[in-house]
Order: sequence, then C-alpha cells, then structure tokens
Amino acid sequence: MRIEDTGAAAVHRVDWAAIGGELDAYGCALTPPLLTPGQCAELAALYDREELFRTEVDMARHRFGSGRYRYFTHEPPELVAALRAAFYPHLLGIAREWAERLGRPAPWPDELAEWLAACHAAGQSKSAQILLRYGPGDWNALHRDVFGELVFPLQVVIGLDRPGAEHDYTGGEFLLVEQRPRAQSRGVATVLEQGCGLVFSTRDRPVRGSRGWMAGPVRHGVSPVRSGRRRSLGLVFHDA
Repeated sequence: MRIEDTGAAAVHRVDWAAIGGELDAYGCALTPPLLTPGQCAELAALYDREELFRTEVDMARHRFGSGRYRYFTHEPPELVAALRAAFYPHLLGIAREWAERLGRPAPWPDELAEWLAACHAAGQSKSAQILLRYGPGDWNALHRDVFGELVFPLQVVIGLDRPGAEHDYTGGEFLLVEQRPRAQSRGVATVLEQGCGLVFSTRDRPVRGSRGWMAGPVRHGVSPVRSGRRRSLGLVFHDA
C-alpha cells in the first residue's frame, strides 16, 4: 500500500455501495485497509501521550468489561481528524436513507462542523473520539455509544494490531448483537484486521418486516482477548 493511498484518500476510494449493502444485511461492514502498519503503530503509541486526551476510562471499575480507553480532546492528531472528516460525507448518505426508511427526521447537515456545533449547542460538548487498549482477558460489554439526544446512526472502529496466533493477539472479535422483532437476537462476530475500518450501527438500523420498515436495536462489544494486545481507534460522529 502506498502512503498516498492511505488515510482520508483511502476512505474516499472505498466501495460505499458495497458498504451500504453489508450494513443492510448485517448491521456492520468491513472496509479494505485504510492505514499502513506504520500509521497503525503511530496511532497506537499516542495512548501514552496524556496531553492528547481529556480522560481515561477503566472499564473494570465501571463494570463495562475489562481494559482501558482514552477520549481525545477536541484537538486530536491530524490523521484522526482527517479520517473522521473523510468518513462523514459517505456515512451521511446512508444515515439519511435509513432515516427515510424509518420515517424519522434527518437532522444531520452536509458539514460535520455544523453538526458538531449543533451537538455543542444541545449540551453535548465533549469529544468522543477514542483509543482503546485491551490485554489478555480484557473484553468490552455490549453497549451503545449514545451520549445525549443528538445521535449519528453510524460509527467506525479501526484496528491497529494484527489478529491471529502468529501476530499481535488472539480473540478480541468485534461483536454486534441485533434484537430482532418478535424473534431471538442475532449476533455477528468480525475479526478486525489491522488498518481496516469497521462501519457499524450506533443504536439501531432499519429492518424490513411484514409491515414495512422497523427499527432493529443493536449493541456492540468485544469478545475476550485470549492472548496479546489489541488496540483500536474509535470514530464517533456526535459528541458527548
């Protein structure tokens, strides 16, 4: 992968029609590699630079699972900001289509900055971009990243380490569990490859039923890491 083909440029070259189809089928969709191994290592190493973050969360302390994550300030590294800005216009089209199917308002403007300003005006003024770090035995409970009334319906996680017994970690699959109408829940497990992004539903997604479209609630988490270290970058498109 050439360096000029990575980051924001790579996001724009993703087959977004295919991503939309995967989201309709499963509630999540994996992109091709967006970052080089070197870029992934640089992002993972940022975790130890405390000045870049507003707070750290110990998941075990709050009974969220086990492991730690840190929220960036509103001045994240350039690559993080560029990735978030590049994803937004592509996710926006999917978000608006979902809102139309569900008969909901679509309050998201064309510009990410305008949407974030609306979040801040509504009292959601804390950055929600995160770096996550898991070690052996760590996991993340099923949850939703909903911090207030204003919610963007899609978010992204990017893997920073290589999964597999001969690489950085084993276990640690991304989990998405969907509550199906009048049926048992369905789970989807995804191995998050290094440098790839996983686009997934934040709170719910449109599911076609016998009476038309309805909202299918979803939650996400991470299965226990069996060995090694798993790190990832989370991009959320509403503030907390």
